[in-house]
Amino acid sequence: MEEMPIQDMPQEMSDKVCVITGGAGSIGLASARRFYDAGAKIMLVDLSDDNLATAKAGFGDPERVEICQADVADAEQTQNYVAETVDKWGKFDVLFANAGFSGTSAPVTTYPDEIFDQVMAVNVRGSFLACKYALPKMNDGGSIIITSSIMGVTARPGSIAYITSKHAVIGLMRGVAKESAPRNIRVNVLAPGPVDNAFQLEIEERASKASGTNVTEMLNQWISLGRHAQPEEIANTAYFLASDQSSFSTGGVFMADGGMHI
Repeated sequence: MEEMPIQDMPQEMSDKVCVITGGAGSIGLASARRFYDAGAKIMLVDLSDDNLATAKAGFGDPERVEICQADVADAEQTQNYVAETVDKWGKFDVLFANAGFSGTSAPVTTYPDEIFDQVMAVNVRGSFLACKYALPKMNDGGSIIITSSIMGVTARPGSIAYITSKHAVIGLMRGVAKESAPRNIRVNVLAPGPVDNAFQLEIEERASKASGTNVTEMLNQWISLGRHAQPEEIANTAYFLASDQSSFSTGGVFMADGGMHI
């Protein structure tokens, strides 16, 4: 059977309101386009005004896409992007806490204290604040997705802050899932492996320089499918978790890593 083009698919998320942090990055933006194609209204949240403006310009209907600049680790700015979403469209249905910061590459004994704190602030505190302030403004039956990583279920030398943060958000997800279940709000983690994007490339270039090896080639050898993911492939898993297709899935860690962790 011939596959139906995305633009011809039923509008499964018609009138659903979705908030995506890290919305101007590759995974956030690919997910936004996937949700948008299914009929959703999108609030893109990111640290860069310029990147947000560029991202919004790529959508055909500006009335279904709004942008809000915010530091996700700041409680007041988190409350602001939640309030702007509600002011625009009312209560929302999907929160995708996707903003992330990789930190630097260094062994634990020399890892800079201030960078460790920055990584934890964006990845963990940002996800906590998103859940804290979004939940009261979400419709019952909605979905929260938190981005972890392959590094949330495994580890490697030299990335202690990132690894710690990505393990931590799995615990955060499980706690929030328990608390949200009476409202039928599902809470899950999306754990990508290496993705072919600028965020991952920066990590790999840094690690390659530190180790003297080609980390990109090494990762492709570790990934069972033998390659990095495309952002759109991660977005497909985010779509599953955001949509009613995942109606009986909560408290889970959904791997999108090409088999790297097995």
